[in-house]
Amino acid sequence: MPFKIRVLLWSLKIAAKKPVHQMTPQEARLRTDRMYYLAQRLFDYKPVRLFEVEDRQIDGRSCKIPIRIYKPEQSESLPVIVYFHGGGFVLRSIETHDRVCRRLARDNRSIVVSVGYRLAPEHKYPAAVHDAYDATEWVAQHAESFGADPERLVVMGDSAGGNLAGAVALMARNNQGPKILQQVLLYPCTDGRFVMPSTQQFGKGFILTKELMEWFYSQYAPDGMDMGNTYSALLLNENLQGLPPAIILTAQYDPLRDEGYAYAEKLKSAGVPVTYLESKGLVHGFMNLPKLSKRVLKAYQFIREELNQVYDSQSLEHLAPASHDS
Repeated sequence: MPFKIRVLLWSLKIAAKKPVHQMTPQEARLRTDRMYYLAQRLFDYKPVRLFEVEDRQIDGRSCKIPIRIYKPEQSESLPVIVYFHGGGFVLRSIETHDRVCRRLARDNRSIVVSVGYRLAPEHKYPAAVHDAYDATEWVAQHAESFGADPERLVVMGDSAGGNLAGAVALMARNNQGPKILQQVLLYPCTDGRFVMPSTQQFGKGFILTKELMEWFYSQYAPDGMDMGNTYSALLLNENLQGLPPAIILTAQYDPLRDEGYAYAEKLKSAGVPVTYLESKGLVHGFMNLPKLSKRVLKAYQFIREELNQVYDSQSLEHLAPASHDS
């Protein structure tokens, strides 16, 4: 394991006064956000400057949904990525993933719409899924009003957000829209049973632990809920046919690694085109910490190159190569 990752794990262990799964959700948000921003200062670059960043409130079926629109340049008809942040359905926000979305917007020459979906346990399943889908539907309907091309709509998310991106793809298929060109799932949680070999192997001593995963789902899932064939546990769905092509990234030292791989294989079996990458030497949440390893920036480059091929397959202009952080 790279030295910087060992330093990160050691720092988080020292900073934690008690395990997150022993905190209240409110305490966990406060404590972990502080630790998160400390790690960000150590292991991330300065925020990427963009042409325009705008906060809005849009109408969902049950509430107002906050979104942040990142526009990399003044051009019109840019591709659009709808992004869902991670945090176990309980933690994190648009703000914690601001730098990730800025980098994605610049690297992919795409407008990024980051969605502030409702969090558990105040809002249990399916509140987050409904917000994620409603926001995606709003983007598809209003894309042209902020310079985006609704024909090049991508859903993307990390961890719990990867779960939501996959759930939106499922819901869009079931509802016959909106049309999604590609789903990008970054170290997604897809199961919810916590039985994969990687969960046992990396479920202690890393950023994401088995106990924390169980705590997240206990906050998110209503009592007695059967996760089979729901939008909460993607892997347990029997019918995955007709979904948009997928790009799935996992990390070597991540308890969710095998869930991501298993979902990639199940999608392939259902006839869905899948590109899969396991990022060697990395841990859960690496997209937020690009200074950890050169492999993190390579993961961003991998996404850019894959999306570039997707856009090119639509007989559209290639994206310009992105400049790397210095």
